[in-house]
Amino acid sequence: MPYVMVDGKRIYYRQQGDGPALVLLHGLGNNSESFRHQLEGLSDQFTVIAWDAPGYGKSDDPDQELHHFEDFAKILKKFVEALQIEPFFLLGHSMGSTISLAFYRLYPDSVRALILADATRGGRAKDGEDNRKKLEKRLRDIETRSPAEIAKERVKNLLAPDASAEVRKEAERIYSAIRPIGYRSVSYALYHADQTEVLKKVDVPTLIICGELDQITPVEESEIIHRGIRQSELVLIPNTGHLCYQEDPKTFNDHVRSFLQKQT
Repeated sequence: MPYVMVDGKRIYYRQQGDGPALVLLHGLGNNSESFRHQLEGLSDQFTVIAWDAPGYGKSDDPDQELHHFEDFAKILKKFVEALQIEPFFLLGHSMGSTISLAFYRLYPDSVRALILADATRGGRAKDGEDNRKKLEKRLRDIETRSPAEIAKERVKNLLAPDASAEVRKEAERIYSAIRPIGYRSVSYALYHADQTEVLKKVDVPTLIICGELDQITPVEESEIIHRGIRQSELVLIPNTGHLCYQEDPKTFNDHVRSFLQKQT
């Protein structure tokens, strides 16, 4: 299995293809498995690399919780340095988009272009009381409920109403693999994050993708991010929700390919 050692901890990743490097960062309830269609569909032109964030998938748990996305970004920096792929294209989905923005703020020369899918600036960018309640629920859930129970509740809101049974089953299976320390770490990081000020500092081509029916990070959030980043374009994927890259991978991959071809 492919691992990179970062500060004595194994970071697992999946890699497929040959060409310019494209790094994929998953969301709160996912891991590198969720990018199966991107690894297969984009590997004819790109070296596609999907990591398991610390505390997720086959990566080791951190010794203690990570409370800020800058903590994830610093680990990601050591990960990509070990792979010797800088500068690279960076694609983040949901909380992965927030890590992407944190990474860009710290290491702008490492990023050739950004792709932010179903993105969020972080919980602190929005209503404080709602942000606190989300944190409390996530922490309570991971302590008192099984991952499978959490997955069952969450996935129904992550997908469009007419998502196929196959997509729904796969999303629940992957979500059921969450582990407490990884889930708590991302929950705290989302609670603390507000990347609004980073947007105006982004000076690389940026593609923003959002599922038309996304209930978790609605289109309005992507529109705010689009307005904040000068060199950005926004595309919507019809009839998909928050997991648009799993629900309609062909359309998602077509947008990614078209955008990256303009950057190479």
